[in-house]
Amino acid sequence: MSFSVINGLPAHVLIVHFVVIFVPLSALAVVVGAIWPSAARRMGVVLPLLGLVMLASVPLATQAGEWLEQHVDSNALVRRHTELGDGLLPWAAALFVLATAIWWTTRRSAAAEPAHRGRPLAASSPSSMILRVAAAVLCVGVAAGAVVDVYRIGDSGARAAWHDGFSETAKGGQGDNG
Repeated sequence: MSFSVINGLPAHVLIVHFVVIFVPLSALAVVVGAIWPSAARRMGVVLPLLGLVMLASVPLATQAGEWLEQHVDSNALVRRHTELGDGLLPWAAALFVLATAIWWTTRRSAAAEPAHRGRPLAASSPSSMILRVAAAVLCVGVAAGAVVDVYRIGDSGARAAWHDGFSETAKGGQGDNG
């Protein structure tokens, strides 16, 4: 499957919005679910489904970006954006795995720990508490890494698209407010 143009625009500039929305949203949901099991139980199957949509959007945006790369002038900014974009898939995969693991463990433990519902990082034993804290720290680390990577990729893409493409001073055309 190849993406090229959607409604006259390069598909990449449209598909990338799924990544920009779903990676941070998935990251937030994973962190909340890791810290508050009751929230993960309330999210239910939506948590791994959100992760799946996020994961699927990354290679779609990358594939559309590879097509676009072949149709724009190559320069250092475009090459940098491409290099950064290629690094997002492992972060997205890790977020998906964590979202699925959180959903699975909270689903299985819902009946086993009814007394602990609603309390953040509640655990019945010290080893369980250590494991929960370690899992929460891992989730925060992966979520932060994914969000920072999306920011860096987006920033480099904006620089590649807009360098020398506008003037900081108004040109004096119609519609100017000053």
